[in-house]
Amino acid sequence: MAELASQPTPIQSIYNWFIEGKLYVNRRYQRKLVWTLEEKQKLIDSLLRKYPIPAILIAERETEPGTYEIIDGLQRLHAIMSFIETRYTSIDGSLFNLQFFPTAQTRADEGGFTPSEAEEKLSQREVGTILDYTLALSIMRNATEGEINDVFDRINSYGHRLSDQERRQAGVENNFSNMVRNIACSIRGDVSKDNILLGDMPAISIDLPSMKHGYEIQAEETFWVKHGILRSTDLRDSMDEQCVADIAACIIGGSLIERSKDALDKIYDSGHDESIRINTALDVYDPKKFTEEFKYCLDEILKTCNEGEFVKLRDQIFEETNTNGFPAVFTILFIAFFELIVKDNKKISNYAELKQNIYNIVSRITVGRRASSSTGRRTNINAVKGVIGDCFVVSNDPLPIYNNHSTIDIEGVIRRSEVELASYELKQGILQLHGQREENPDVTEKIINTICAMANNGQGSTGKIIIGVTDQEQHADLISQLDRIEPIKIGSRYVVGVKREATKMGISLEDYFAKWATAIRNSDLSEPLKGQVLSTMDFNDFYGLGLLIITIPPQQNVSSVGDNVYWRDADNTKIANGIQAARIAQRF
Repeated sequence: MAELASQPTPIQSIYNWFIEGKLYVNRRYQRKLVWTLEEKQKLIDSLLRKYPIPAILIAERETEPGTYEIIDGLQRLHAIMSFIETRYTSIDGSLFNLQFFPTAQTRADEGGFTPSEAEEKLSQREVGTILDYTLALSIMRNATEGEINDVFDRINSYGHRLSDQERRQAGVENNFSNMVRNIACSIRGDVSKDNILLGDMPAISIDLPSMKHGYEIQAEETFWVKHGILRSTDLRDSMDEQCVADIAACIIGGSLIERSKDALDKIYDSGHDESIRINTALDVYDPKKFTEEFKYCLDEILKTCNEGEFVKLRDQIFEETNTNGFPAVFTILFIAFFELIVKDNKKISNYAELKQNIYNIVSRITVGRRASSSTGRRTNINAVKGVIGDCFVVSNDPLPIYNNHSTIDIEGVIRRSEVELASYELKQGILQLHGQREENPDVTEKIINTICAMANNGQGSTGKIIIGVTDQEQHADLISQLDRIEPIKIGSRYVVGVKREATKMGISLEDYFAKWATAIRNSDLSEPLKGQVLSTMDFNDFYGLGLLIITIPPQQNVSSVGDNVYWRDADNTKIANGIQAARIAQRF
């Protein structure tokens, strides 16, 4: 039975929890960072005026006593912590004054954050008012996961301003809701572990053009907004997730559902027959299988848009220029692709012709209320298939849908590498960027040691190493000049690819791939890790640049390179000494 304790706590103490890594966000049910600058500033103004603000509810984590999961109050806590770290000004344009709070000043001096500058800053008295403000904090202890979900669900049914999809997802835990959430996160690029630190939320949050909070993911760079399917503000309301849920329900259930709020509400109501029908069908279908099929079909749509000169999907589908989103039409197009590719095992035979055929395809379908019925949707899907069907041919072999890295997956890994440093590593390549562009033998040695280190992160832990990506803008610029390629920016990383290296070395991509595989095969990397890594190495074309992906699967025992055991200290690979080696052994 959960216990609830009232613990009024000054903001100064909560900031200490924040920098000590004691505040976590559970992304299985928590909302994104969605507050506007105005909402944040009004909260700070309330603190300065000593007005009461709503209570904050957290739960002590069973796995790590003394740390807490935020149940209600994510937006408020992040707004307060980010104001202290000078991310924005108060209503009157004043920054938090770090000189009057040594704890935050020390954190800034140590590189924890980069202070902003402004002429106006809070007075010492105002800083004291904020730091001494006592938040009404309630702590749940000994709560089960089910109780926490239930509490979150109830809190978010008390009139909070949630969108339809946020309300559906709040506290819902089943295969369908989890799968939809995971697919949507992959497409947006905010993939992460289920539990992340409050301080890491900006790295996986979406910045709208009108807000500019400094969050890592730019709304206009996401698939949905880049192609005009949704407006940037739609992402705030989880319209992308709603679109994924609609598509998934139509395909998995075996029959098209009506495009309506009521139809999706039923699927997310765990006691409704429609929810039972869809979740039972998904158990048979397999969430992982559908997820891979969804991403593969999305990749094929992306390849079509990128054939020749890039054209955003909205400009392909509509002849007349407009700025409206088109989730309903996108759903029709996507299901048409899905049925041709997955159900009929057909592959695209001519991307250029397909691109021409989908131009102004909206003129071939009906719109309006009738088009939202299951019958109307089927008529439209069949019409689209009739237009594009000649560009698909039956594949003699199974399509490479499963156990492969999609473009969406790779973008997610690159973004994820900025937060989960121990499990991800990016390398620009094997060639030096100066002189005769000779191979750097240290690179392969470092990669092999890093494979070992990631394998030693513990049972159930996976790792990814991507060759062809740099986190340094100057390197990306230099590579662009040397190898005449156009890097692709993802977050703060730059994809430069490895095709340029194969070309420079005068070898085929197959030989380039084999060079890396041979280096790993001939290394002293321990088994079974070595064999598993070799069997899962993958190459992805990634918009013509080419990327090599090395996957480190979970291990049951400590791994080594010869007599040396390696471990990851954030994004650094180190040799384990006696004490560290013992700690690594305890992970298994």
